[in-house]
Amino acid sequence: WVAPMDPNFKSDKPGKSPMGMDLIPVFEDAGSADDPAGTVRISPAVVNNLGVRTEPVIQGRLPNTITTVGYVQYNEDEMAHVHPRVEGWIEALYVKAEGEPVEKGKPLYTLYSPTLVNAQEELLLALNRGNQRLINAAEERLAALNVPASLIRQLRQTRNIQRTMTVYAPSSGVIDNLNVREGMFIKPGDRVLSIAALDEVWVIGEVFESQLSAVEGDSRVMMTLDYMPGRQWRGKVDYVYPEVNPETRTARVRMRFDNSDGALLPGMFARLEVQGDRGQRRLLVPRESIIRTGQSDRLVVALEQGAFKSVNVTVGRIGDKYAEILGGIEPGETVVTSAQFLIDSESSKTSDFQRMSASGSNAMDSQMDHSGHVMDPEKAEPKSEPETMDHSSMNHGGGES
Repeated sequence: WVAPMDPNFKSDKPGKSPMGMDLIPVFEDAGSADDPAGTVRISPAVVNNLGVRTEPVIQGRLPNTITTVGYVQYNEDEMAHVHPRVEGWIEALYVKAEGEPVEKGKPLYTLYSPTLVNAQEELLLALNRGNQRLINAAEERLAALNVPASLIRQLRQTRNIQRTMTVYAPSSGVIDNLNVREGMFIKPGDRVLSIAALDEVWVIGEVFESQLSAVEGDSRVMMTLDYMPGRQWRGKVDYVYPEVNPETRTARVRMRFDNSDGALLPGMFARLEVQGDRGQRRLLVPRESIIRTGQSDRLVVALEQGAFKSVNVTVGRIGDKYAEILGGIEPGETVVTSAQFLIDSESSKTSDFQRMSASGSNAMDSQMDHSGHVMDPEKAEPKSEPETMDHSSMNHGGGES
């Protein structure tokens, strides 16, 4: 173990450097020249100290459970909306608040409408004249104004005009969107109220766009609620909305759940687990074994006799525990699941050094190759001997006196 900033400081066990930094391991490269580039050999003692763990590469289908959250909503397919077909005034309102339960056939409100009074008078006039064509036309008009058939029969029998008409609940459920009060004037197109059934509810969740391919209609869903721990609801995906939120990069998914006991109420927060498509059988490794650098994905493969090697791989889908490997390793190999970052770093350095050494050797051989320059001793020119210099004629002094 050495200090990161001072390689001269060494220790035989993990600890702190004089500068307070964690010591880093230095691996003993006991590999042979036959080992592939990037192979690192580590003694069993160091492997034990590092806590190296390994797992075999397996084949199987990746459990594709998508975890998300959502909110309970009314089943809009089962909602009944009450709209008037004639203008008038609400004289009596029999439901007082949203969420109030109602049964099918129960009165909702009483309406006074001059138009309804005129339509009844037209029917009585046709009956008095005995004109069947006018009678049929008057009855059809009353039916178009949503007058019950029972009220039309009563009118024909008693010949008494009803000043007001009572509107009844078309289905059972709870009141939603109550938009009127007694005495208010309403007209066609106004929504008086809605009735929502609670036998079945929707839950709207969101999944990331990268998960959409695994979600399809009828996918199974398991739901839990924080306020009711220990209980689970099972439903299915009903619809995937064909749009992605550009800010969150998520798409809405609609799920259906049975609510016969009425325990699920609109607005409740739900935790969801969607069982997505598991896809084909592929190679699977623990997700923590993958080293992601942003530019590539790698695994550290455990070889024989304490040898390790870092390899580039192609990663597919990633689940909660395992990840798909599309290429780079073979079935039956063993990958490192802990301390792999240290081994990967050493493997990368070893591979770089071997490549540099190979490149340097080739370059040196190309520069120092003198095989084509053999000297023939007989053709070599003899080295000239130094000649004796004659100084007799040289005057080193001044002129003769």
